[in-house]
Amino acid sequence: MTAATKRAQETRTERDALGERRIAAQAPWGIHTERARDNFRLTGRPVRRAFILALLDVKRACAEANRELGHLEDRVGEAIVSACEDLIADFTHEAFPVDALQGGAGTSLNMNVNEVVANRALARLGRASGDYGTVHPLDHVNLHQSTNDTVPTALRVAAIRGLRELSAAFAELQGAFQRKEQAFANIVALGRTERVAAVPLTLGAEFSAFAGAFARDRWRTFKCEERLRVVNLGGTAVGTGLTAPRDYIFLAIEKLRTATGVGLSRGENMVDQTANADAFVEVSGVLDAAASNLIKIADDLRTLSMLGEIRLPAVQPGSSIMPGKVNPVILESVIQAAIRVRAHHGTVADGASRASLQICEFLPLLGDALLESIELLANAAQSLAVHADGIEADAARCREHLDRSPELITAFVPELGYDRCAGLVKDWKCTDHGDMRAFLKEKLGDDAVRERLSPQALTALGHQEARKKY
Repeated sequence: MTAATKRAQETRTERDALGERRIAAQAPWGIHTERARDNFRLTGRPVRRAFILALLDVKRACAEANRELGHLEDRVGEAIVSACEDLIADFTHEAFPVDALQGGAGTSLNMNVNEVVANRALARLGRASGDYGTVHPLDHVNLHQSTNDTVPTALRVAAIRGLRELSAAFAELQGAFQRKEQAFANIVALGRTERVAAVPLTLGAEFSAFAGAFARDRWRTFKCEERLRVVNLGGTAVGTGLTAPRDYIFLAIEKLRTATGVGLSRGENMVDQTANADAFVEVSGVLDAAASNLIKIADDLRTLSMLGEIRLPAVQPGSSIMPGKVNPVILESVIQAAIRVRAHHGTVADGASRASLQICEFLPLLGDALLESIELLANAAQSLAVHADGIEADAARCREHLDRSPELITAFVPELGYDRCAGLVKDWKCTDHGDMRAFLKEKLGDDAVRERLSPQALTALGHQEARKKY
């Protein structure tokens, strides 16, 4: 038997209120995590990295506050703080195996982190894993805390960090479409309403609408951070702060504010903050709006590509049977990500609405959905921004579609009046339905058509006082 095999077979015994469990001697967790591994086998994946990292920040801040106030011995407090820093710096999911969906409002997540931090602190002090007389997961790491204040606080911190990255991703996306707005400013194209030919505009104006939508998404995601800055840390089980010293409550939030760089504040009514999760629903609503924009705009780009008015970058072959076929796969992937985000909004709202009395039992589900939505949107926005930079316009195809459209006549309504324009369209339809621009030049003259169908005239805000001059 090798030394490694022998170590793998070694176990230690841990106890809780339900009895004893044998745990691998080298396991970084303890009995609570071991039970959770057995009890929750739902998704097959662990709690999200961002959530765990934020909870480690919370544990570090609480330990700093407790040590500074004398509630923890210096060596124990310093070991816990250092353990949290180690785990953040060298994060691995192997130490945090608890399933993303779990009962108990996140108790298993909280205990997993408590146990891993305790055992890492013990290693720093030269003690064996499970030697909880020296550093205890509950008596020391979880001192003056509850799942019900640490986990919601960690979720808020994780979401704020994600929202900052998402806002930056939308800024990149906005910039990519603004560059195309400028590049396509003088390409006149056919506008469409209800998927039917409408009045002309420029391709640049079409892309300006895309950029405008992403600008709003950027601003909304940036601003909704404010909805999450109020935390209930120190409120313990139901928000009253029972079992937590008053000086600790104020200092713990200050320590967390310093550690995260986020302008966190204590809720004036922490019973409210503990019982209600509507702030997460509000933020998810902003994500839902952003997802709606991504779906709409990605679909518009697919349509313009199908019409041949733009050329999308070719990123991979599109068929296993049709040689040379290239599909709009980036746009399709963006739409799929956004569809999932829209579905997650319902999950977040449902999870918050099913909170009962003083606690949101379904915070693990809510948090998993919210954080995945933020991550999906950021990835989708970054992917689309890169793709958009490679979009090219086919000015000739835009001109071809425009020149064959009877809706060109609309540009002349201010000068000619509706009835005269309708008569011209009727006359055009009596021809071979060919080039409408050529028909108008014949009827109205080159100068008139050039003036009214210039990019500047088509995108100007309104028109000068019209004279019936033709």
